[in-house]
Amino acid sequence: MKAIFESGGKQYTAGEGDIVYIEKRPEEAGQTVTFTTVLAILDGDKSAFGAPTVVGASVTGTLVKSGRQKKIIVYKMHPKKNYRRKQGHRQAYSKVQINTIATA
Repeated sequence: MKAIFESGGKQYTAGEGDIVYIEKRPEEAGQTVTFTTVLAILDGDKSAFGAPTVVGASVTGTLVKSGRQKKIIVYKMHPKKNYRRKQGHRQAYSKVQINTIATA
C-alpha cells in the first residue's frame, strides 16, 4: 500500500516502512508525525483519490532526525560587465520513517 501525501507545500509518495526526506518539521527526533492531507491511496487494484483529499485517511510516521543537506553553490555572472555573485545554500530537512497508512 502506498500513499501520496502533502507536507510543507510539497507532495511525497511512500509506503509503509519507507524513509522519506521532507521539509523541516518542528517536532523533535523520536516523536510521532501525522499527515492528514492524504491526496491518494494506492493499494494494488484498489485506488482512492481525493478531491482534494481522501476523507479520514492519514499517514503516520516517526521523525528520525532533522538536519541540513550538502551545500550547493549559487553563482551568478554577467560576462564582460564585472558582475559576479557567489552564494551558498543548505536546505533544512526532516527524515521520517513511515509506520502506518490508515484509510477511512
